[in-house]
Amino acid sequence: MTNLQTAIRTTYFSIVGNIALALIKGFAGFFGNSYALIADAIESTTDIFASFLVLLGFKYAKRPADENHPYGHGKIEPLITFAVVAFLVVSATIIAYESIQNIQTPHKAPKSWTLIVLGLIIIWKEVSFHIVIKKSKQTNSSSLKADAWHHRSDAITSVMAFIGISIAILFGKGYETADDWAALLASSFILYNSYLILRPALSEVMDEQLYGDLINEIRIKSIEVEGVLGTEKCFIRKAGMKFNVDLHAIIDGSISVKKGHDISHDLKDHLRNKLPNLGHVLIHIEPDQ
Repeated sequence: MTNLQTAIRTTYFSIVGNIALALIKGFAGFFGNSYALIADAIESTTDIFASFLVLLGFKYAKRPADENHPYGHGKIEPLITFAVVAFLVVSATIIAYESIQNIQTPHKAPKSWTLIVLGLIIIWKEVSFHIVIKKSKQTNSSSLKADAWHHRSDAITSVMAFIGISIAILFGKGYETADDWAALLASSFILYNSYLILRPALSEVMDEQLYGDLINEIRIKSIEVEGVLGTEKCFIRKAGMKFNVDLHAIIDGSISVKKGHDISHDLKDHLRNKLPNLGHVLIHIEPDQ
């Protein structure tokens, strides 16, 4: 199974899980008098749309390179990540606004059984986070990583809701708004996670050089090729789940142009064989004297 296929299957997993949780949280929040749970349901609903965006991005990224996109369509990934972050910011804003409104409005304390619902949700969302974040690392997908952090954000809001509802139930009258304060605090965590997701995607768009380990691996693999004496410049640009490489290889300056050309092709084939996460590899030959 390719990285792209793995990413698509993982996104379907997120979509199904978020639909189920949005319904469970919404009903539990409504019948259990807990706005923190309703806020959780709002975030899960935005997660559904965000996951669909990620899925559409992967479908678009599957398109082969063409005349207008010789490097493929992988750059759609960080753009989708920006959209996912926008969904997170919107959900955090809605949760914060509604929390403030509810704090100012007297209402009943949450039902104690909502704690059981939240406990199960927290466990599920944390498990989901670890599953999706593992797949994001396996596939080098920034948008899948953003989707994973949606699960973690959901788990955080659920933990905040659990704490707030516990306070409201334990301390009774006068503490009915504790879960609303919890939802308000959760919104700030969501905004912080939004920044954590946005930063690497922005680096990807700007072609920031953050791939020191991969560069070292490329240099080590390069000198395994007969005729390559060493390497000079090495630049990497990430496009979706692939890394495009510009590499300057040092060879014997006294050999023929054809021999140098053959060595560059051997080097390119060797690198792409040993490092399957590489996309386009451009080799520039440098003479050793």
